[in-house]
Amino acid sequence: MTEISPTIDPGARSAILDAVTGLAGKGVAMLDGLVRHRSLLGHEHGALDAMAAAYEGLGLAPRRVPVDVDALSGRPGFSPPLIGYAGRDNVVAEFTPRDGTGRSLLLQGHVDVVPEGAADLWTTPPFEPSIRDGRMYGRGAGDMKAGLVAIVMAMRALREARLQPAAPVQFAAVIEEECTGNGALAVMHALPKPDACLIPEPGPGYPALYVAEVGVVWAWVTVTGRPAHVREKHAGISAIEAAWIVAQAFERYEAEANRAERRHQAFAEDNHPINVNVGTIEGGEWNSSVANRVKVGVRVGVMPGQSCHAVRAEIEALMMATADDPRMRGASLAVAFRGFMADGALFPAEQPIAQMVSAQHHAVTGAALRHYAAAGLTDARFYTLYQGTQATCYGPDATNIHAIDESVGLDCVVETTKVLALTIAEWCGLERRSP
Repeated sequence: MTEISPTIDPGARSAILDAVTGLAGKGVAMLDGLVRHRSLLGHEHGALDAMAAAYEGLGLAPRRVPVDVDALSGRPGFSPPLIGYAGRDNVVAEFTPRDGTGRSLLLQGHVDVVPEGAADLWTTPPFEPSIRDGRMYGRGAGDMKAGLVAIVMAMRALREARLQPAAPVQFAAVIEEECTGNGALAVMHALPKPDACLIPEPGPGYPALYVAEVGVVWAWVTVTGRPAHVREKHAGISAIEAAWIVAQAFERYEAEANRAERRHQAFAEDNHPINVNVGTIEGGEWNSSVANRVKVGVRVGVMPGQSCHAVRAEIEALMMATADDPRMRGASLAVAFRGFMADGALFPAEQPIAQMVSAQHHAVTGAALRHYAAAGLTDARFYTLYQGTQATCYGPDATNIHAIDESVGLDCVVETTKVLALTIAEWCGLERRSP
């Protein structure tokens, strides 16, 4: 771990940590409220309103940042959207210091969550948060509403200690981290460039510093067969059976993408960083009819250093070859791209913001912060790839994200909040808050 010389007065440091501890109950209450918002794609407004109120509670003036497709569609990093953006504006707020002597910082998190799956498999309802054995369970509790709470409570702790950052701090609550990232892209172009960006995304079951992440392409393959009555099944071409052949083709693609010579050095210790997932399938018309049409939604990982647009071309070529497979029996394939069209990114552990987070984590917990090369992606990619801003992710110990019984450790949320508060203080510097 790189040593960072402390610049915070020991008394101020103690006051900040004490304030975070004292705010733990309010943090739990805020997280409970956020998880109760079923902020699935297209339904984020309640959570966005809650974040606007939280920023107001910090003495800030929140404002809305829309996703303007016409303005953003030609920008690097834009992904084709799944739905429209009316009524779903991101929420941002900006803190301005008296003197502005430190380094500026952006603290960002996403309010959107993925679907809960089979709700009957959850121990408790997914949008009715439950605390068991020191963990809060609920969809989005870990990914990443606990991170949003940690941001707000970190800034509130500074206020409780009668302190404030000595540099501008930007706050952003964004949409669509889980499907396009266009919310973060809109915010990046709407706010002044900060000196660093920190996103408290959850670690892989333990606190971790992100050092790399893969990119993602979403492809939608439509398989068209030839319908027939089941009594003449042999005369038809089943789109469902053909879709299975498509899935097998993607399995072969995945194996090829993970070959050692194709892996980026950041994933040298991971023999399977590129995951291809058939996430949705819909189609067929009648149990007694040979299926005419099936639509398959596929997520394809992208190695850092490889263009997502090159992966798109590989998928198109793969589907052309699959259509010629004799087992398809003449079924046709069409592929479209909506949702993620995202490149992978690196977040060097040597960059100053990463060193700062690592040092503060060690100071708070007494443990070295582990590094994490993620087989998923985050919004941090925009800032490092398209703005030239150093960025990283660091968050609490969430488990079962995107799965059943998602949870986050409440003690770890407090630890994360302490690390964020001290990082703000060290990175931005401090000044006394006016009465």
